[in-house]
Amino acid sequence: MDRDPFVRWKMTYDKTNREFLSEQELKNLEDKVFISERLDRVRDLFVFSCYTGISYVDLMNLTSSHLVLGMDGGNWIMTKRQKTNTIVKVPLLGKALEIITKYKDHPVTKVTESLLPIMTNEKLKVYLKEVANFVGIEKNLTFHMARHTFATTITLSNGVPIETVSKRLGHTKISNTQIYARVLEHKVSGDMKALKDILDLKNKETKMKKAD
Repeated sequence: MDRDPFVRWKMTYDKTNREFLSEQELKNLEDKVFISERLDRVRDLFVFSCYTGISYVDLMNLTSSHLVLGMDGGNWIMTKRQKTNTIVKVPLLGKALEIITKYKDHPVTKVTESLLPIMTNEKLKVYLKEVANFVGIEKNLTFHMARHTFATTITLSNGVPIETVSKRLGHTKISNTQIYARVLEHKVSGDMKALKDILDLKNKETKMKKAD
């Protein structure tokens, strides 16, 4: 070839719509009582990931040795991401700690010596469809959606800085976290209300000074 056939070609990036569970959907999932132990375990694994941001493959590798005492005196999980080989330190929120306690000394974890029940990715994908059906979640429920939920509903929408979220997710670059980051409407509303209150207070103080 005497010239580059792709000289005028430019790459384009299509933004993907990364779904996550809303606060109400997550609550409905947490509160659902499953008769099936199989679906109950699937729900617990998913919810645990929602409150920790830990991926499926890293979740399956967790043992009691990954539980450590954090600098704040609370319970933390310290593990290494298989995908990036980076250390991840996650403080355990109340719901995640409840799930760990539930499976402590449980027959299914004593046999495997794991922190949580072990389940193949193939089975998990199928069972999550059943869970979504029982709970009434119309979204295509996948395990990776739990990480999206952690990044949005649990952390970013509650005011956690994106730098902190990036660390918790084990990302090596903050640009990776920005894919997950989306500001929910109620967060925007709350932020703007706080700004309005600040501006109203400043305006009131200015008028009082002029009156004096």
